[in-house]
Amino acid sequence: MTAVSRGAIDPGFVGLQRQLRAVAPDAYAVADAPALLEHAGFADAPRLVSATVIEGSVMRARRVLGDPEIGFAAFLDGTQSSRVLAHADGVPVIHGTVAAVIRQRRNRRLTTWARPIVEQRLYAPLAALSAEWREAIASLGAEIVDTTAAAFDPAGPLPHPFSLTDAAVHRVQHDRERAEQQLAERWCAHESTPLFIDGGISGSERVAVAECTVGVVKSHRTLYAEAQALQTILRLRRAERSSVFRITSPKRTTVASWYLRLRDAAGHDPMWGLVRVEIAQPKRTEGPDVGARADEVSRWILSEVAPLALPDARWDKMLYGVRDCEEFLRAIT
Repeated sequence: MTAVSRGAIDPGFVGLQRQLRAVAPDAYAVADAPALLEHAGFADAPRLVSATVIEGSVMRARRVLGDPEIGFAAFLDGTQSSRVLAHADGVPVIHGTVAAVIRQRRNRRLTTWARPIVEQRLYAPLAALSAEWREAIASLGAEIVDTTAAAFDPAGPLPHPFSLTDAAVHRVQHDRERAEQQLAERWCAHESTPLFIDGGISGSERVAVAECTVGVVKSHRTLYAEAQALQTILRLRRAERSSVFRITSPKRTTVASWYLRLRDAAGHDPMWGLVRVEIAQPKRTEGPDVGARADEVSRWILSEVAPLALPDARWDKMLYGVRDCEEFLRAIT
């Protein structure tokens, strides 16, 4: 292996791959345009979790009161992409890109608020690499994230390469969530108008307790209901929501949540057009305040179902403001 000359570092996938070929010409590198690892599927196992209802005593379907109304001032979303840069003696070296942006609504147009976050890194279990390979990767000049602790025990045998890849992709996901939280916290520090966040809000205490943040979760690998409560949620009709319930976790901030049906699910699976909403836990969980707040936020969300977020395959749950964020990030990464 030879040293690479120090110049302007290109942290992108193609740039690093070109440098790596110069450093280790005999290395087993992947093809020029490898598929994103996220497309391979790294989903958590599906599960049901019971939750405490704080609007009434039982989970039931509730019609959202009032007409849809514009309420969100901005939308936040993040993206991630992971590719195998090379196989170092069978150990995958992953190139990861994370990005996040807030797109603010002004005069019916979406513009970029503040500065978007774009970060690129290499992810690899350094303890599994030879000294020669560690030196070659370090010479590329890119930031390196050591995934050894999450991937395997250095004192034990080397695990399946797919396990090493999974650990890297999960770390990329963690970094994407961190970038999203950073932008959301900046919004909370400087703005007071409502921010739509694509995903949950409980990962950051500052964001989770803010009155201006609303998280909307599109995936349902975890469903916060069991038995009859689950049937109630799956049978929701368009513009109906579930009772509000509390989500608690030892590692996350407690939030209030409910399920909302955006579109008619007739002829589709029970998850069609179904989202889960998160807001700050209300100070009072008695009386009509909880339900009134859930109806207000639900009206804001229902007002954003048009225009359709086509041609995205997730258009039944994705709002156009979120698609705009993704299109913007795709253009700059």
